[in-house]
Amino acid sequence: MFVGVDYATDGKVKYEQLASQLDALLDGEKNRYANLSNASALLNQFFDRINWVGFYLMDEGELVLGPFQGLPACIRIPLGRGVCGTAAARKETIIVPDVNAFPGHIACDAASQSEIVVPIIKDDVLLGVLDIDSPELDRFTEEDCIGLEHFVDVLVKHL
Repeated sequence: MFVGVDYATDGKVKYEQLASQLDALLDGEKNRYANLSNASALLNQFFDRINWVGFYLMDEGELVLGPFQGLPACIRIPLGRGVCGTAAARKETIIVPDVNAFPGHIACDAASQSEIVVPIIKDDVLLGVLDIDSPELDRFTEEDCIGLEHFVDVLVKHL
């Protein structure tokens, strides 16, 4: 899991600690790509049982690959396509227990079995999405959804 976090601590507290660490890490830095890069590295360190974590950013009406940790990924995703494009179009978090059952899933890494995607919205403008994949089915929970939405809220202050 995450350095400095007690494994016995409940998930809500872990996510609060994660958000606080993100806020401190990004304090004073204004460069969007540096902040997204450090955010993806922090999440990669926080989570176990994942194989990809990163960001897709809005660019001329589509999602374009941003900072990430993991294997090479799809570069462009149209809105409404795949899990990322669907979450972006709906402007809501999507948890997919089995990506193979998701209509129109875009398979960038055949090892990915489940996924969570959180939209990044600032001043009612969609900036992009946070995407996390796991090689395990049903990896992500409602607790992850709440914790990651809070993480993105903190991140948005630094974008």
